[in-house]
Amino acid sequence: MYHVYLLKSLVKNKTYVGFTNDINRRLCEHNAGESNYTNKYKPWKIIYKEEFNTLKEAVQKEKYYKSAAGRRKLKIIMKNMPT
Repeated sequence: MYHVYLLKSLVKNKTYVGFTNDINRRLCEHNAGESNYTNKYKPWKIIYKEEFNTLKEAVQKEKYYKSAAGRRKLKIIMKNMPT
């Protein structure tokens, strides 16, 4: 099982989209500073995730969410989330 996830920084107004086959391990890596971009804005929390059966599906969805159309879709998703 693969996950595409959206992280939100707890200290800055930043988000990050990624994919993984182990979402808990990956969040720990982001919060431990093991990723160049996310290290600057840690700590992070997962605010949205989707599951996929194949790596190919997850990579395609991550690529979509990093596009202009995907970023617009994520803004709508975040707007509709409970606070």
